[in-house]
Amino acid sequence: MLHTKYTVLALTAALCSATATAQQAPFAIAIHGGAGTIERAKFTPEKEKAYRAKLSEAVTAGYTVLEKGGESLEAVTVAINILEDSPLFNAGKGAVYTFDGHHELDASIMDGRDRNAGAVAGVKHIKNPINLARMVMDKSVHVMLSGDGAEQFAKTQGMEMIDNAHFDTKRRKEALERAKKKLLMTKDYQANHVQLEPQYKMGTVGAVALDKNGNLAAGTSTGGMTAKRFGRIGDSPVIGAGTFADNQSCAVSATGHGEYFIRYNVAADICARVAYQGKTIKQAGDEVIFGPMFKAGGTGGVIIIDKFGNVSLPFNTKGMYRASKKQGEPAQVAIFSD
Repeated sequence: MLHTKYTVLALTAALCSATATAQQAPFAIAIHGGAGTIERAKFTPEKEKAYRAKLSEAVTAGYTVLEKGGESLEAVTVAINILEDSPLFNAGKGAVYTFDGHHELDASIMDGRDRNAGAVAGVKHIKNPINLARMVMDKSVHVMLSGDGAEQFAKTQGMEMIDNAHFDTKRRKEALERAKKKLLMTKDYQANHVQLEPQYKMGTVGAVALDKNGNLAAGTSTGGMTAKRFGRIGDSPVIGAGTFADNQSCAVSATGHGEYFIRYNVAADICARVAYQGKTIKQAGDEVIFGPMFKAGGTGGVIIIDKFGNVSLPFNTKGMYRASKKQGEPAQVAIFSD
């Protein structure tokens, strides 16, 4: 009887200890809504308020998932869905136009537990591309699916197809017309860093998170580059370039001029510096974002979170829509570099 009593007490103590440990485990989330020529002088108070409100909504929604014990993958997906559904950002509803006047969307997601990942590129009829990217990760043996094939797969999983016109917005249409005027002065009509200013080349949404179980995740979604042609695909759906997560180092989501982020393997490079050189995410992020890529002409930024819940948000542009929230701390929301 006495032995049983002490056994129960011991089990109770162990349970309480485990619960306390779980409650103390760090968890955090960071999000971005794109980087570029984001200057305070170009914002009305109403416009700034709208962006801050949406960023706050998205980061809070993701944080709530984590606070309730949910997985980092779910937190990332929930946060990105909110940004995809907003016309303010170049992803989902707010996606930019291709040269031909349509919309082609890309997205990717990665699980830090085992480096499992899913990505889609050039889809035209998927309301929330990040959801399809996750479906590719969870329901297929592949990592990346593109175009019609990706949408055929989506249909086999019961995902609803929507009209491409769902992504039409007046603001993006006007941006396309301005971009085409510039491009028509050239012979090849290709959207590139020579003819177009940064606002036409960038625009992405993303999220990174650490849950109470110590699992990291990252996700990125985009409408790509204004006036893009020939099925152009940037870094957002490329694992290692625009998205990367590994529990042993960090999780990264990028936004910027995709060609450079692919060439310099930005997301994976940051985590490799953390894993193999023992650098902090701030050191690693700054080295990559302000290093050779930047000197070569690559502009943009990243959001990073490590296995301890530390967050770093470096960017080499005039601004980056960003927000983060750590356990027990208020949400931090920012837009400009100053």
